[in-house]
Amino acid sequence: MLVSLERLLRWTTGLMAAAALFAIMWLTVVDVTGRRFFSHSVPGGLELTEMLMVVVIFGALPLVSWRSEHVVFDSFDGFLSERFKAVQARLVHAVSAITFAGLGWLLHGRAMRFAEYGDTTVYLQWSIAPVAWLMAGLLGLTALVHLLFVFVPAPLIERGGEAA
Repeated sequence: MLVSLERLLRWTTGLMAAAALFAIMWLTVVDVTGRRFFSHSVPGGLELTEMLMVVVIFGALPLVSWRSEHVVFDSFDGFLSERFKAVQARLVHAVSAITFAGLGWLLHGRAMRFAEYGDTTVYLQWSIAPVAWLMAGLLGLTALVHLLFVFVPAPLIERGGEAA
């Protein structure tokens, strides 16, 4: 079951983040080429880049959480028992789940206000609310990943021939 959940995350949030990063790359190439050779940049290029960066960052969060690829300070791990480390991991996942869920809830409220006030980007005049809702949803998904790991130990992910 955990393998199929990882595959689902890779093919949804991972692919979404990768596609957004690829789009940023090509947007930058077209923008720089346009500035250099045609004295014109891509209209709304900065706004597009900002929205695509949201997709890259928030789209990667659930997969980063799934693969336990966060920055970790393990200075005392050599002194701790395996049982203590297991309890510590579950506690960290519980706090992370609560934190991500809370941030998602706050961001959902902000998206509701964006929609209510009709907030848009400056140049392209695109609504900001859908981007905020996407962020809130991906934070909620990240919270669910951490909540799962409170009850089920996180899978060991193979990286470069070594188990993490």
